[in-house]
Amino acid sequence: MDEFMLTAIFLGTLFFLLGSGIWIGLALLGVAFVGMELFTSRPVGDAMFTTIWSASSSWSLTALPLFIWMGEILFRTRLSEDMFRGLAPWMAPLPGRLLHTNVVGCTIFAAVSGSSAATLTTVGKMSIPELKKRGYPEFMIFGTLVGSSTLGLMIPPSLTLIVYGVTINESISKLFMAGVLPGLVLASLFMAYIAGWSFLRRHEVPTAEPKMTMLQRLYNSRFLIPVILLIALVIGTIYTGIATATESAAFGVIGALVLAATQGSLTKEALKESLLGATRTSCMIALILAGAAFLALAMGFTGLPSTVAEYIAGLQLSPLTLIFALMCFYIIIGMFLDGISSVVLTMAVVEPMVRQAGIDLLWFGIFIVVVVEMAQITPPIGFNLFVMQGMTKKPIGYIAKTAFPMFLLMVLMVGILVLFPELATFLPENMRQTPG
Repeated sequence: MDEFMLTAIFLGTLFFLLGSGIWIGLALLGVAFVGMELFTSRPVGDAMFTTIWSASSSWSLTALPLFIWMGEILFRTRLSEDMFRGLAPWMAPLPGRLLHTNVVGCTIFAAVSGSSAATLTTVGKMSIPELKKRGYPEFMIFGTLVGSSTLGLMIPPSLTLIVYGVTINESISKLFMAGVLPGLVLASLFMAYIAGWSFLRRHEVPTAEPKMTMLQRLYNSRFLIPVILLIALVIGTIYTGIATATESAAFGVIGALVLAATQGSLTKEALKESLLGATRTSCMIALILAGAAFLALAMGFTGLPSTVAEYIAGLQLSPLTLIFALMCFYIIIGMFLDGISSVVLTMAVVEPMVRQAGIDLLWFGIFIVVVVEMAQITPPIGFNLFVMQGMTKKPIGYIAKTAFPMFLLMVLMVGILVLFPELATFLPENMRQTPG
């Protein structure tokens, strides 16, 4: 059977199962089951159970539910309110004024969450009413918030980077460090967009906040101390080599529990809800990973990934052309799948191509995160768009329009990564290795 027919069978089965409305993880298992039955003589049940166990028992995967639980705990604290009170005095003098609290707030929360949806919800529930009350235009409030919340996918701890690292068997700690500088650069681009808007649309910028002395600003900054300590605990232990990513996740959970307890928000009900929320999200991602691992095995038996990789290698595309083609590819599939599903579904085919082209896999992980971030804010299945719609009750088309400038900045970020790959590779190459 030729490769075209194999591809048609796989894609046809996949789209049929996804269109039927069943869970993505089960759809991937179904496609793999059909592939194994049609193209191999190996017992399908034995192969499926062995593969699912191997995919689910990875030690690196332990960090995933821990970081998710940490985000769920923090979501139920006064973290967003404290961040706004601590950041506002420092952001007010900047061009664009308090809109910068959206970007900086999302950057800070991303460093203790790992989820763009949690970042958007936590920062948005405080900043939207506060910025509206002060007269900032909705278009800028929504756009900067939806775009900046995607930083939760890049700045460590990032759930997408954990999934990518497990899928290609790469160091999670190194991937986390690779995301720090690009994440800060992307946040700077978002802030530059706000500053540019303030110069071009001066009439839309609200009146300045009452001036505060340096002593007053420093006094208000006390609200930022808990979250800064938590960031230092999570990222600092990884960078200095004191802990692995999984161990730092455990430190993060303890820190989040302490923070919630000191704020008085660690009630029995809140703890129960955080555990249930973390369990639901972790199980969903684990099922997707198991399905993708079984699908990768089935495709490996057919020889489809290697055939596709050889075909693309035969085209003799330059690494730059390949990166551009993959960016377009991920933007398109990201319109229909969430980020984690996009990564695990395509790695079996994409990884051999990337290795063949000699592209650094750490760098490629950051590239993947940037294009997956784009998918979070592109219709029709842009997850962050739906979260924002649920918070504001605005039409999805309007929210997508507000996020479009942020999408263009992410495209620019891909160009910056291509021109300056050291942004992603410098910290991993210079970090201390964790013993053992």
